[in-house]
Amino acid sequence: MKALVFHGPGQTSWQDVPDPAIRDASDAIVRVDAVTICGTDLHIVKGDVPEVAPGRILGHEAVGTVVETGGDVRGVRPGDRVLISCISACGRCRFCREGRYGQCRGGGGWVLGHTIDGTQAEYVRVPFADLSVHPLPSAVSSQDAVLLADIFPTAYEVGVLNGNVRPGDTVVVVGAGPIGLAAIATAQLYSPGRIMAVDLAASRLEAARDLGADATASADEEPERLVEDLTEGLGADVVIEAVGVPEAFEMCTRMVRPGGRVANIGVHGKPAALHLEDLWIKDITITTGLVDTHSTPMLLRMMAAGRLPGAAMVTHRFEPDQMEEAYEVFSRAGDTGALKVVLSGPQHDTLAVASGER
Repeated sequence: MKALVFHGPGQTSWQDVPDPAIRDASDAIVRVDAVTICGTDLHIVKGDVPEVAPGRILGHEAVGTVVETGGDVRGVRPGDRVLISCISACGRCRFCREGRYGQCRGGGGWVLGHTIDGTQAEYVRVPFADLSVHPLPSAVSSQDAVLLADIFPTAYEVGVLNGNVRPGDTVVVVGAGPIGLAAIATAQLYSPGRIMAVDLAASRLEAARDLGADATASADEEPERLVEDLTEGLGADVVIEAVGVPEAFEMCTRMVRPGGRVANIGVHGKPAALHLEDLWIKDITITTGLVDTHSTPMLLRMMAAGRLPGAAMVTHRFEPDQMEEAYEVFSRAGDTGALKVVLSGPQHDTLAVASGER
């Protein structure tokens, strides 16, 4: 089969690799019908995630069709159309029993495209299939569903829930890429008073407004002053960091009000300064986190009911063998206007009902 293989910082190739095979009785082999690229993948290619070894197939977000299952798998069977979660869960360890699947100590957590081969391939082996894939209703297209593999649960859990967004809050989202936009969309479930988006790219700020942001500011035009003006000098109740660079995190800590919350979603490859000399007296809460995906079933129901934006966040579509071109477009989002890119074959662009998949 073909797959996107990481060969070290700055080096990837779409190449022939062996087909995956069942290794454990809890595995499923899934044919990848639609796959996308995450900002975390860009961090890996840059060398920010040293745990990813050369030779690894990248990717952790996909929708596909089950082609084979191990003997212990009960929740899906060959022919089922499924969402592949970015997080795998053994279901037995302490953290899985607490619903904190991202911290799984039984061989799961974030493994796809990280410590085992991932989804940017024609086929993928998914461990712990009963807890790590979700059967898809026919009402949800593959290109919509793939957004539920990572960006929506990550934005909702690590941003909105960790940030404890409440009715009437002023919420600032720093970074209007796919995760930031998903945070804007899901923060509205809690009726905040206003949402402000900060980014360098005008196209992303426009997308933020389209998805419900009440105000936008360019990151290089004193957004902190706009926050002060909107809050009468108090600061934001919740600031969500969705970039993963030191400057963005430090900006967030300057924007938050006393007693407010900073929810860091971004994947950081470099140290960020924590100015405790200024922050110790402000009673603020700073949270970090890897998504657990405990919210995925609920978000899937909302997607099926039309309550979440789907295809509106997909700006570019490619064939699977255009993977390297898709990476180039996504990595230059400021120039290309890319939000979410999706790769799928023509037969998998929408629903797969005709072939009997459900």
